[in-house]
Amino acid sequence: MAQHPIVHIEFSAKDREAAGKFYADVFGWQVQQMPEMDYATFEAEGGPGGGFNPLTDDNPAGTVTVYIETDDIDATLARIAARGGKMVQPKAEIPGYGWMGIFADPTGNKVGLYTATPK
Repeated sequence: MAQHPIVHIEFSAKDREAAGKFYADVFGWQVQQMPEMDYATFEAEGGPGGGFNPLTDDNPAGTVTVYIETDDIDATLARIAARGGKMVQPKAEIPGYGWMGIFADPTGNKVGLYTATPK
């Protein structure tokens, strides 16, 4: 069976630049601002990287989304649905990076799936 590690964590942020500066100053994370995507990424030594995404109605303050790696998002979403979860966002491309999808587990926790673009 394929491994499915946690590969990305997103924090909701009212101000992604201020959030990035905070985590860089406190923890020494390397932060890259991506204004064209209204997003910032971070690299945390020893752990998965992640990002700061904007606040929305579906992504209010306090939202943390964990992304699990999978080699087939559509097949994983089908297994999730067969076991009581539901798709929240279907597979979508992240240009230049890979693909992502979001599901809710039977308790209602929203979790992401991620497949990287082959290098």
